[in-house]
Amino acid sequence: MVIRRVLAPRIDFGALRRELGLPEDFPAAAQREADAAAAAPLPAVADRTDIPFVTVDPATSRDLDQAMHLARRPGGGFRVRYAIADVFTHVRPGGELEAETWRRGQTVYLPDGNVPLHPHTLSEGAASLLPDADRAAVLWTIDLDADGATVAVTLERARVRSRAKLDYSGVQRDADAGRLPEPIALLPEIGALLTARGLRRGAINLPLPEQDVEPDGDGWRLVLRGPGPMEEHNAQISLLTGMAAADLMLAGRIGLLRTMPPPRPEAVDRLRLAAGPLGVSWPAGTPVGAVLAGLDASQPRAAAFVDQAAELMRGAAYTAFDGQVPEQPEHGGVAAAYAHVTAPLRRLADRYATEVCLALHDGREVPEHVRAALPKLPEVMATTDRTASAATRGAVELAEAVLLAHRVGETFEAAVLDVDEPRPTGNGRAGRPPGGTVALDEPPVRGRCTGDLPLGERVRVRLTAADPAQRKVAFERA
Repeated sequence: MVIRRVLAPRIDFGALRRELGLPEDFPAAAQREADAAAAAPLPAVADRTDIPFVTVDPATSRDLDQAMHLARRPGGGFRVRYAIADVFTHVRPGGELEAETWRRGQTVYLPDGNVPLHPHTLSEGAASLLPDADRAAVLWTIDLDADGATVAVTLERARVRSRAKLDYSGVQRDADAGRLPEPIALLPEIGALLTARGLRRGAINLPLPEQDVEPDGDGWRLVLRGPGPMEEHNAQISLLTGMAAADLMLAGRIGLLRTMPPPRPEAVDRLRLAAGPLGVSWPAGTPVGAVLAGLDASQPRAAAFVDQAAELMRGAAYTAFDGQVPEQPEHGGVAAAYAHVTAPLRRLADRYATEVCLALHDGREVPEHVRAALPKLPEVMATTDRTASAATRGAVELAEAVLLAHRVGETFEAAVLDVDEPRPTGNGRAGRPPGGTVALDEPPVRGRCTGDLPLGERVRVRLTAADPAQRKVAFERA
């Protein structure tokens, strides 16, 4: 759901690419391996091309990792079939392409084009689950009972064929009109069941709209968007698969989990104290996730509360283990053990985690090259996570600064999302001047603001700086 968008002039993101040291073309040997893999025949695996899968992604995406088919089970419950691009089939262990993907770690997205984990001949070609073409996949079949609880999981390499490339906005329109195509007609029902189960076990989702920069002719759009209901339902299928993968790994005592500590009690207490002044109802005994799920983050007080709730979601990491199960195996946001296995075209970790799951499901030993990779992956993913986050943040900050460069001195309506904790004076240090973070109504910009700021209220702010070279905007309370 796009909340609002504002046109910005043409922007050169080249300096940001150079600053982050992002690679350009693939080495020739790695590219040759990818081209050869793209031209090779598919392996002899189970033929599941009779299942009418569809993909659901952003409209412009071509690196399609997942395809879905949902059905009712005889006697009650549901069958979720989730086909994931089988990237391991295309990447030879010990080859130049594998080595280059370790250097890259994950796909980095920028408005003027992505920096892919795999060459486009694979990531947007032979390995992508594009429609009307046979593709190698790892097929998860997850049976649910009528309440959405998992009752059986099977896993296999398979040949699949997507029937259609659907996008979020079109799927949402079809859902609103009651005309979803058959392969995903049950998505609202299953997604709602899985969401409810997550909230009951304590899952937490932060419903903050995201800033993004999109091309628009010769310029760019600065976009503020929040996920629509169908996008949230789609995400539940990925979470379901990640939890099934984690269960396989924990039972086999080997794998790679995505972990995060549960919210600290003192952080929950601070958030509870903020609820009253911000007008957020928090009935006794209601989990944090349920409180957040009931908010409209487009409203300033709710947005400020959600921003405060981000303090609960700290310490996400990849945790590798072999023989000894981690002391803390869960992801605090999911409120369950969880693993990344559904985006191998875009994340290195998913490729190896999937191989672990296939071996454990089949009762085989985990291949030695996969086992050896597990302890090395957390550091690679942490490093490349930081790079990908810096690229996303830097692109938005640059667009904001360019958009506002000619408007220094103007005043804007804004909502106060966060207020700085006062820093005490003493030991030669000056106290921190009052300030915090504000979100402008128009254009959709977030930035630092000085002055006495009432949390969760609307204020008028004056733009004091907009510097594209430093990718910085700053405000003061007017």
